[in-house]
Amino acid sequence: MKTSLLLREVVHQNHPTNILIEGNRFKSLNAPADTPADTVIDCKGLAILPPFYNAHTHAAMTLLRGYADDMPLFQWLNEYIWPYEARMTPTDIYNGTRLAILEMIKSGCVFFNDMYWEIEETIRAAEEMGIRAAVGVTFMDRQSERRTEDNFRFIEQWADRADGRIQITVAPHAIYTVSEALFRRCAEAARNKGLVLHTHLAETEQEVKDCIAAHGMTPVRWLDSIGVLGENVVAAHVVHVDDEEIEILKERKVTIVHNPCSNMKLSSGIFRAQAFSQSDCRIALGTDGASSNNNLDMREEMKIAALLAKCQHTPDTLSAHEVLQWGTQNVAEAFHIDAGIIAEGKLADAVLVNLANERLLPCHNLISNWVYAADSRCVDTVICDGKIIMQDGVVQGEEEIINMNSMNLR
Repeated sequence: MKTSLLLREVVHQNHPTNILIEGNRFKSLNAPADTPADTVIDCKGLAILPPFYNAHTHAAMTLLRGYADDMPLFQWLNEYIWPYEARMTPTDIYNGTRLAILEMIKSGCVFFNDMYWEIEETIRAAEEMGIRAAVGVTFMDRQSERRTEDNFRFIEQWADRADGRIQITVAPHAIYTVSEALFRRCAEAARNKGLVLHTHLAETEQEVKDCIAAHGMTPVRWLDSIGVLGENVVAAHVVHVDDEEIEILKERKVTIVHNPCSNMKLSSGIFRAQAFSQSDCRIALGTDGASSNNNLDMREEMKIAALLAKCQHTPDTLSAHEVLQWGTQNVAEAFHIDAGIIAEGKLADAVLVNLANERLLPCHNLISNWVYAADSRCVDTVICDGKIIMQDGVVQGEEEIINMNSMNLR
């Protein structure tokens, strides 16, 4: 039986209204105030906005927050991150993922696209906390043959257990960790099962140089030449590309994930925001992991993306409305989630923000305030799939999650 939720006197598009949710979808954006509902929230002083969808992260890396800062990507990976990760247990990954989800919910996010190990633990954490997730089945050449085959079997069997909030992706890590044969096999598995293929691409100058040395072409051209690129591909970073590569990505309908904070912190380079925007590529936003950002706050990512683009070009580059779409609707579309906007018939995902917060005053333009002025303290309530997962700034069970992660991982 469907449950119902009435948001009474919530501000939507500058006007107070009553929004009715039935089951997991928006039923009415202009319901009578006395509409009967299982749950009624007095939303006076709150405004409704689409929540964030984090298009690229490594959730359990919250456990490595602040562990290895201020060094280049390949040194960071080879000397610190991968050796540390080798000591992490499935329980560690479950706890770290729950901490990440808590942080994301608190900052208004209801979905994350993950790439990590022990995918069952990530799925369990997402299911328990009521959030949406695309959980990557990660492939690297350094995995054992047994792990690789187990991963492909998991992909084959996933359809038997998939639910509405959780999906899996095929996630070959990057061109410098995945061979041509394995990349081809991943691409075939993703196409055959109708899944997203999620990978890192053209993140650093070194990656581009090594790819040219190995294959005689750049990373985008190489993946295209072996038949990987297509409309089911979600590519993270994509910093070092030329105009012709942008055209290739546009023609193949690849979704590009911009990670401005991580790119700057690791000195990977500056994303060509204006060129991508003008190309009509679908651009999404992601935080990357908390070890290279060092938080999972999509609102902060949104602001920095906009400011970085303006710094490169002109003040009207990447408007508040456009960058908000990068962090909401564009991500939802890439992962076939019928959400990302507040509209009748859409899946009921939303964030309620406190208009009395000093960061949102005065409110000449709520979207501009949300992009340029707000912080996570402005988030009052978060709704995912028609259910309240945070209310009055509180997530159920948050104290336990914090206590479980209060000690450093050994």
